[in-house]
Amino acid sequence: MSRFRLTGFVTSLLLAAGLGLGTATAAQASTAATGGYVALGDSYSSGVGAGSYVSSSGSCDRSTNAYPYLWNAAHSPSSFAFNACSGATTDDVISNQLGSLGAGTSLVSITIGGNDAGFSNVMTTCVLQSDSDCISRINTAKAYVDSTLPGKLDNVYNAISAKAPNARVVVLSYPRFYLLGQTCLGLSDTKRSAINDAADYMDAAIQTRAAAHGFVFADVRTAFSTHEICSGSSWLHSVNWLDISESYHPTAAGHSGGYLPVFTNNA
Repeated sequence: MSRFRLTGFVTSLLLAAGLGLGTATAAQASTAATGGYVALGDSYSSGVGAGSYVSSSGSCDRSTNAYPYLWNAAHSPSSFAFNACSGATTDDVISNQLGSLGAGTSLVSITIGGNDAGFSNVMTTCVLQSDSDCISRINTAKAYVDSTLPGKLDNVYNAISAKAPNARVVVLSYPRFYLLGQTCLGLSDTKRSAINDAADYMDAAIQTRAAAHGFVFADVRTAFSTHEICSGSSWLHSVNWLDISESYHPTAAGHSGGYLPVFTNNA
């Protein structure tokens, strides 16, 4: 879900000071490594929140702790293009990230859709406003997921297939954010539950469109279970006052322990 275009979110949060799976088979790995691997998408693929950013990636904030970088290091495909970028929408992927795809590309990974659905604005509303305001904003996002996001995803998936017709395309989900039923400072249980439901709603839409294109849907929600915010060992940042842009993104452990094994099992 990117750095989720967090400029406005940063300002708003600073005004709210009171807020408180297994390995792949050898056959899978060798098949993926025979051709090139291209990593596309938003900050959940670039690695915002995981630290150790590649200086040349600039504001895209590509991390050496992100699951694409870790998979490449472990499997040594014939080529690797790390194109995922913080803040990316579906239109950004089409415009800026597909140049590395070709007939020799054998593996593609992608997380996309969160920025299109306005996740940053959802979280700003839910952090700073009332339960009813939070739920209202989530319902607006769900309406977008119903009416517009499927077509946006189709555009991206069609473009990937056209440029890399021989590739195995793995579409990864977003995790749920909160472990419910825990004593935890910050958002109300009502808001936490609604945010989790919204993540599930978007993941369901992404899964449906990925399946329609013959892509693999790799669901990280089980891997993140018991590692959500409010758990004793969260793999997701809550509000990070030292680097506000990392808020609500996976940590390095979230990539190595959550995204990486799920992707490896499906690559």
